[in-house]
Amino acid sequence: MKIGKIEKTLVNSAKNGPLCFTLLDSQSTPVSKLPSIIKTIENSKAAAVFVGGSTISDQMEIEAFVDQIKKLTKLPVILFPGNISGVASNADAILFMSLLNSDNPYFITGAQALGSISVKKHNIEPLPTAYIIVGEGSGAAGFVGQARGIPTDKPEIAGMYALAAEYMGMRFLYLESGSGAKEPIPLETIQTVRKLYSGFLMVGGGIKNESTAKKIAKTGIDAIIIGSLLETKNYKTTLPKITKALRSK
Repeated sequence: MKIGKIEKTLVNSAKNGPLCFTLLDSQSTPVSKLPSIIKTIENSKAAAVFVGGSTISDQMEIEAFVDQIKKLTKLPVILFPGNISGVASNADAILFMSLLNSDNPYFITGAQALGSISVKKHNIEPLPTAYIIVGEGSGAAGFVGQARGIPTDKPEIAGMYALAAEYMGMRFLYLESGSGAKEPIPLETIQTVRKLYSGFLMVGGGIKNESTAKKIAKTGIDAIIIGSLLETKNYKTTLPKITKALRSK
């Protein structure tokens, strides 16, 4: 598959150090707060705005949400779909994800087959992505996606999934501990995955401060994803500290 403009930009940007992607949930982010949130994201020098959510069921809602974001920023708007309803025609790109450790084949290949025609029809750039959920308390994503969370004390299992993803041609990998996770993915797990997977590695879940972000950045990842933090009162001061920590690793 041809590598598109967004993918080239992200990969080239990450050569200068880990990037920060922000994830906005259209169901829990009031449109009235978007100007303030986007301003903080831009001032923090985040690289892209992801839009998604595990429980999105209204495609018109996410289309309108993406439209509002694109009026406020020139940053790439990339879809983070939890299902086929997460495909919006006006986005720049989509994480075309397969939840590799789901017990339900629908979330491995079924939803992807159903959504592929819409992605092609609307000319949305697909970013071939493996999605791996770590930990038992994997939040809404793990519950909805029926994922069998990889034990945090078994980094080699995460590594095997990551290597399989690379062999299957997935150029991006998202390693997540679940939305709203209390703890980030163990560093040993990230390090194991990084040694085995040579593609674009993203890590998210439980990253709430600059200290955690800096430790994760030192494992050699390409980007972190910040989501739940943006729904807290302190995001305006915490997000800039996190992005600064990434650049000073």
